[in-house]
Amino acid sequence: MPVTDADPSPADAAARTIGHLIATNPYRLAGCSLVLVPAQRSADIPALLGWDADASLPLVCALLRSWEERFGARVVGMAGELFVSVARPPRTAAHADLLALEHVLSTADNIVDDPPTPFPEYAASLPQRTHWSLWWD
Repeated sequence: MPVTDADPSPADAAARTIGHLIATNPYRLAGCSLVLVPAQRSADIPALLGWDADASLPLVCALLRSWEERFGARVVGMAGELFVSVARPPRTAAHADLLALEHVLSTADNIVDDPPTPFPEYAASLPQRTHWSLWWD
């Protein structure tokens, strides 16, 4: 997505997402620890920490790298789920549809099964979302 002056920086978006998680869902962060990871980019964090989920780690990291570049996405937390901040959500329906397809192809259970959200509704929600959470059971 093109960067505009109105867009927050990825660091500002990450701080906003962490604040949102603490304020609205502190139980989701139970058992989390603050960790500094020597990563060049946040997309590498799951692999560097040896994250164990029922997902293809190379696929997840490749998707995260793409989302970093296109949406200013940053990994901000990992517990039973992966928390991602988004600085530049998709602005067009076509971009939102493509992103929704990528979320589905990640095989994340909360996108595919829990609950199964109809694809058009899920895609239409993405332009308004400044953070994503994905989990694999």
